[in-house]
Amino acid sequence: MIPPLFGKSSINQKMNPERSDDNVMPGQLGDGESFMEMIQTTESVTLTYGGKAYELPIIEGTEGERAIDIAALRRDTGLITLDPGYANTGSCTSAITFLDGEHGILRYRGIPVEQLAEHATFKETAYLLINGRLPTRKELTRFSVLLNDHSLVHEDMKVFYQSFPSRSHPMGILSAMVNALRSFYPELQTAEEENSITVTRLLSKVRTLAAMSYKISMGHTVVYPRSDLAYCENFLNMMFDSPVRPYHLDSDVVKALRVFWILHADHEQNCSTSAVRLVGSARVNLYAAISSGIAALWGPLHGGANQAVIEMLSDIYETGGDFRPHLERAKDRNDPFRLMGFGHRVYKTYDPRAKIMKKMCDTLLTKLHIDDPLLDIAMELEEAAVKDDYFVEHHLYPNVDFYAGIVLRAIGIPTNMFTVLFAIGRLPGWIAQWKESVEDPEWKLNRPRQIYTGPGKIDFIPIDERE
Repeated sequence: MIPPLFGKSSINQKMNPERSDDNVMPGQLGDGESFMEMIQTTESVTLTYGGKAYELPIIEGTEGERAIDIAALRRDTGLITLDPGYANTGSCTSAITFLDGEHGILRYRGIPVEQLAEHATFKETAYLLINGRLPTRKELTRFSVLLNDHSLVHEDMKVFYQSFPSRSHPMGILSAMVNALRSFYPELQTAEEENSITVTRLLSKVRTLAAMSYKISMGHTVVYPRSDLAYCENFLNMMFDSPVRPYHLDSDVVKALRVFWILHADHEQNCSTSAVRLVGSARVNLYAAISSGIAALWGPLHGGANQAVIEMLSDIYETGGDFRPHLERAKDRNDPFRLMGFGHRVYKTYDPRAKIMKKMCDTLLTKLHIDDPLLDIAMELEEAAVKDDYFVEHHLYPNVDFYAGIVLRAIGIPTNMFTVLFAIGRLPGWIAQWKESVEDPEWKLNRPRQIYTGPGKIDFIPIDERE
């Protein structure tokens, strides 16, 4: 029996009635308990409908966030709520990430992301998110050994890469390859093994799959992972090492990638994370749930935003290099143009991740002495935007995607691989969210409602009678 790396799964707990709740990890609950029961307040709001009053309870989170519990609304009143884009709707309770967009706060399991970026490794951050606490030295060593042991992928998977058209986007390939992992590495016999091995296998193999996709697309020899290199170093070496030009690891480049991945490790209930939870609620395997998250992350309004930043800078360069017309277009309410990398749907102040990424950006550009006109335009654009009254008044500060795009380009990552690196960073958060969802005793198959606006009942018309 392999000892569980990430704590007991409640799937296994329910099959074992003799389980003791003494083994419940921080952030988990025992059978029969729910986050709803633990945080419900004595307050409520009253909804009056059809001449009758209905009491809806108020629940409160650890940081004082409040919500109206409408779980019984349709049952009691026949009504549902309508909230396009889910801007005011909480889909779940979670003990993983706290985000306060008004005050620029982001914490993983209570720890400020600034502290993690400064002191933690990416492996520690992944362990923290998935397990609910930072690992001990012994646990981290075992985690590292497992990541190394599972870093190789089945050689037959190379054939899959060669079957994709040459212009296929790496995100589409990665989504398909992650789904294909289920065929090569089926589910294990026990929940303990599943938690320890499948989770670690995904964390380790995804970076190998990503590097392979780049090497194969270039027609180069695949570089295999090395046991003497840590997580971030291994990825960079697999990406850039070659028989004719050995890759020399730079400590600042390694740190920039480590920080990039830590800052993107989780971000509450965003589009891709919600996709992972939604698909996972159907009790699909972990590979399929993560594959859906990768597909969602691909979008230019989500994970593809850092790629969109570089593409925007390329457009500016190709039209003469003057960014000011683009700045003015962004301020025109009648112009659909958007200045990519500025503003954020959640943050109404400066994105805390952007501050950290900007430091990485400044360090790399100073040290590497890169002569790149796109990076020059980016720095000039940033300087102008942060001083522009319109951008300041509308909280359109440079976000993490703006600086991330610059950093990844400085490292040498191809533009079409930007979102792939985002996916590698977000993987621990997806796994943690999936795990929390399937272990929730209040689990339900996700099935949103709708308000139908189509035609009423229409009788079928035979084809010869249609006009």
